[in-house]
Amino acid sequence: MTSPIVSRRSLLTGLTASAAGLLSGCDSLGRDERFRKALFSAENMHKWLQRSLQGRDALAHEFRPDQRSPFFRGNGTLNPGTEDYKALWRSKFADWRLQVDGLVDRPLSLSLAQLHAMPARVQTTRHDCVEGWSAIGTWRGVPLKTVLEAARLRSSARYLVFHCLDDMNGSGGDGASFYYESIDLVDAFHPQTILAYALNDRPLDVRNGAPLRLRAERHLGYKQAKYLSRIEAVDDLRGIGGGKGGYWEDVAGYEWYAGI
Repeated sequence: MTSPIVSRRSLLTGLTASAAGLLSGCDSLGRDERFRKALFSAENMHKWLQRSLQGRDALAHEFRPDQRSPFFRGNGTLNPGTEDYKALWRSKFADWRLQVDGLVDRPLSLSLAQLHAMPARVQTTRHDCVEGWSAIGTWRGVPLKTVLEAARLRSSARYLVFHCLDDMNGSGGDGASFYYESIDLVDAFHPQTILAYALNDRPLDVRNGAPLRLRAERHLGYKQAKYLSRIEAVDDLRGIGGGKGGYWEDVAGYEWYAGI
């Protein structure tokens, strides 16, 4: 199976020259050095190519249930391990709530039962990890669009930040060390972007992000935030963590836009 990382890099290499040629025949934007630097940065070019060539609502490939991987390994954190998370797990997440706030007119606090009662989407897709492995699984969850519409997202919102329950440095509860990720509204309203609570017809286990995780199917695995506790609508990412939009983006220099 071809690595998704290699594939997208090959695409960028093959098409960057074409895009440069197009700009050379354009208006003054093609001669604006700031514009050229922004467009031709690897990340911006990657996002521009994917959305221009595939379309904003282009779907990730979906598989048949009989094509599922025999084992779906966990990516990233395999167990938050904090005392707060252990307590939630022991109560089968009865006391867990998903907070939806920030730039919304109707902040929400949703229980797992309330999410289960919402219309669901089921999709069998391939998870591609930045570490080089893939797995196919069937996800069930609530379209993120449904939740955002219930919260009445404001027009000033540009990004969604996903705050999680996994403590990345073992600080024992320092909120600044918890995992976080973000996507823009194009991906937030994509038909395959869901808040998943089940994998392969069973409730999520701890390894795979119980009780709730993001599935943004056109992105690499580190964007698929697990152990969700809060969704915050913001107009800028500079005030989140180290300002690059996600935990691994801030600490390891990963691309913010991880489309595949």
